[in-house]
Amino acid sequence: MLHSMANHLAGETSPYLLQHAHNPVEWYPWGSEALERALAEDKPILLSIGYAACHWCHVMERESFENEETARLMNELFINIKVDREERPDLDAIYMAATQAMTGHGGWPMTVVLTPDGAPFFAGTYFPPDSRPGAPAFTRVLKAVRQSFDERRGEVDRTAESLREMYRKTAAATQGTGTATATSLERAYRGIAARYDMRHGGFEGAPKFPQSMAIDFLLRYWRRRGVAYALEMALASFRAMARGGIYDQIGGGFARYAVDAQWLVPHFEKMLYDNALLIELGVHLVQATGDDEVRRVVEETITWVAREMTSSGGGFFSSLDADSEGEEGKFYVWSERELSELLGDDAAMVKSYYGVSQAGNFEGHNILHVLANPAIAGLRTGRAEREVIDAIARAKLSLYDVRARRVWPARDEKILASWNGLMVRAVAEAARVFARDDWRDMAVRAGEFLFREMVRDARVMRTHRDGVTKLAGYLEDHGAVGLAALALYDLTLDAVWLTRARQIAQSTEAWFWEMETGAFYDTASDHERLVTRPRELTDNAVPSGTSLACDLLQRVSILTGDDGMRAKVARVLESVAEPLARHGPAFGWMLGVADMAVHGATEVALVGDAESAEMRALHGEVARHYLPALVLAAGQEGASDLTLLANRATIGGVATAYVCRGYTCDAPVTDATALGAQLETAASTT
Repeated sequence: MLHSMANHLAGETSPYLLQHAHNPVEWYPWGSEALERALAEDKPILLSIGYAACHWCHVMERESFENEETARLMNELFINIKVDREERPDLDAIYMAATQAMTGHGGWPMTVVLTPDGAPFFAGTYFPPDSRPGAPAFTRVLKAVRQSFDERRGEVDRTAESLREMYRKTAAATQGTGTATATSLERAYRGIAARYDMRHGGFEGAPKFPQSMAIDFLLRYWRRRGVAYALEMALASFRAMARGGIYDQIGGGFARYAVDAQWLVPHFEKMLYDNALLIELGVHLVQATGDDEVRRVVEETITWVAREMTSSGGGFFSSLDADSEGEEGKFYVWSERELSELLGDDAAMVKSYYGVSQAGNFEGHNILHVLANPAIAGLRTGRAEREVIDAIARAKLSLYDVRARRVWPARDEKILASWNGLMVRAVAEAARVFARDDWRDMAVRAGEFLFREMVRDARVMRTHRDGVTKLAGYLEDHGAVGLAALALYDLTLDAVWLTRARQIAQSTEAWFWEMETGAFYDTASDHERLVTRPRELTDNAVPSGTSLACDLLQRVSILTGDDGMRAKVARVLESVAEPLARHGPAFGWMLGVADMAVHGATEVALVGDAESAEMRALHGEVARHYLPALVLAAGQEGASDLTLLANRATIGGVATAYVCRGYTCDAPVTDATALGAQLETAASTT
């Protein structure tokens, strides 16, 4: 055997890194030990970046990193560093930019070779163990890259320098591209609408991603401008996903994406962040439409989070793998025969509803998807619609129990601050809108976990697992956790959450804003020095740190009157105004920030006793309405330093609501019905 003990990853907490701790490759985590050794030995660094739920990461591990001969070659030729992209989004962003520049595409596992001082000069993604058309064998790549490093060092240095120059340009001072206006938002809307798939919902073809932030902007645009087609696209897209295989019809929760255009075959991994964004979108759709199907899917997805993704301390785990027993999707699919045997008299109804056939729709098995509504399934099977509905409810319970006895996909149990912030915000929003005390408890408990375990001196840490919190948080962590605290304030009206949000906002300014360049950076000013300081502006699978930070600062500035925060948001919006209008789908969350800046927030001040029935009625009325730029403040008369509450008095000592824009308010009201009428007017620009 080449090795008889764990490599340098054995002391890590990331499940992804620990999966590789017994590879024969002498893996190091990113850190001074590996980097100093590379410099001392003048040896290139082979950097491999992936994540726990990544299917092709597992494949490359089995094929190459567990192979003794391949590992021997890697150890001989390189210093080998393994990185969990979810723990280190800074490294992932830096080296993904290089990979895309050199190859024209990106993905994971990402394989990048660096000079001893950390500059990339070769990049790729998955490499097979044996050469295939267009894909050389990994061992061949290893030898060729090392040969280039040894024999053509000048070319290597020139490539590295060209990428350093790329980094210098992207890190330069931001330039204004205009001002975000109502016309900018209209252009972004038209760009998103042009990509809409009218047949299947969502955008463009295969593979198809949820793009929940862009859909949320469609909903926002409908509310502001009264464009019915925007609402139609948003609702149809959510329903199409909810009826497809991308949604787990038995256990709840959405998979990462569909490999086809009709949402049928998912890439089966489930990520916390996708589900957070989709829950929040679903909540907004329920506010806007009252749709029962969307409500059910939101309820089932939160139930899944509570049941399968929540730690004993209240924080949320990161992901579930696509694979189990070495096969993608095995945990989730069914044979027609299984369902016939398990469901008895209900089988025909359930199979009709979920489109189950003997041939199957996925490698001889069936991915359950809603093929027919209960009425049609009833007609096909000679049963009443009510019978079908009841049969489906019974089937979900029994099939979940059967499935739970299968070998489960691996769960990545690290708790990431930014993803948790997104989920806390989503569950808090759902609890407020659906008036669910159990969800309220779930959101508050998770928020308390974050501020107890992952916030230190108003600075957010990145990751927590098994009692260990580590790694300084990034901009996205601060933005998401601050917004989660604001959502908990909106839910509970407890001022402690607002205080926490303000503190995080101030830390975000202090550590991530650079006055010289007029920009937020993804890493704090005291972060380790890397080949560049990353700054991501586009919203991809998750909102960018810049979008989250701007959202947080804009909301806090409206509550408090902080002009410095407001000015920073304005500077960022000036730098992205033109790309935001031109490439709307790439700026889903930032479009919401721009909408609030352009059209103003719907400012609601609730004054009076927080425990009174009158206050609860006013608070509940606010929750009933879809208000895409709600900024809410509550407090006793004369007892708050918030600008939004300044000089606001109750009427006759009874809880009173003020609906404002730019601190200019409608007549104060104490009646929930009157408040509702004001809110409907305030949220629209038509």
